[in-house]
Amino acid sequence: MSDCIFCKIAGGEIPTNKVYEDETVIAFHDMDPQAPTHILVIPKAHIASASDITAQNSAVIAHIFEVIAKIAADNGFENDFRVVNNCGARAGQTVHHLHFHVMSGREFTWPAG
Repeated sequence: MSDCIFCKIAGGEIPTNKVYEDETVIAFHDMDPQAPTHILVIPKAHIASASDITAQNSAVIAHIFEVIAKIAADNGFENDFRVVNNCGARAGQTVHHLHFHVMSGREFTWPAG
């Protein structure tokens, strides 16, 4: 999608503070961190939200969670992190490209915070 900021990041058009990249996903530090460690993990292919996951693209989601585990282990927070996905505007999704927030470095509360 030509106007999608995450597609532009995935395509190298917008520089970012990258922590991981392969042929399927890219992970980078969030520009508005909500925790001492706050990394976004996105598929390079445009998938608008969790509502758009299908049998044809679900393998990328499994791979994203493998990458999340690797990032956590490589950065020393493998036993203490939160993964968040917002689906739709009312749930807080502001960029309509599937992405997962990986956060660590502080105590989290439930359901908010």
